[in-house]
Amino acid sequence: MDVEVTRLPGIGTKQEFDTASGRRIGVLTHRDGHRELLVSAREDPDACSASVALSDAEGQALGTLLGAPNLVAQLQDQQREVEGISTAQFPVGVGSPYDGRTLGDTAMRTRTSTSIVAVVRDHVVSPSPGPDFVFRAGDLVVVVGTGEGLGQAAAILEGG
Repeated sequence: MDVEVTRLPGIGTKQEFDTASGRRIGVLTHRDGHRELLVSAREDPDACSASVALSDAEGQALGTLLGAPNLVAQLQDQQREVEGISTAQFPVGVGSPYDGRTLGDTAMRTRTSTSIVAVVRDHVVSPSPGPDFVFRAGDLVVVVGTGEGLGQAAAILEGG
């Protein structure tokens, strides 16, 4: 997919691509940091048919809605190429011993030989969280490993 980047002096930067349906989708990032989602016709990208201002939280939520399923799908596609490796998603439930504790506290990789590759919280993806990442009830933890390791990972997140 080709993304066209246009610098708009005094305004900011516009990034756009053409869809198969004949629309042009873009994001205008203003110099002050706020963003707008733009929709126009491919034939006349200057004739914008829709513009939606997005707060930082809304931009992150939209990115997550579009990106989180793609991240999991990419991981699943990659695991098909490596026999014996799987991807799973586990919730951090209310009452989990890791609600309010760090990823490092789980010692997940040492105990299970699995890797936590992302955490989804409030529709925002945190890819490759570090050992200081603090879990909260409601988080969805994306884990890669063997079937046995994934079972152990689920048990750790549920019961310690």
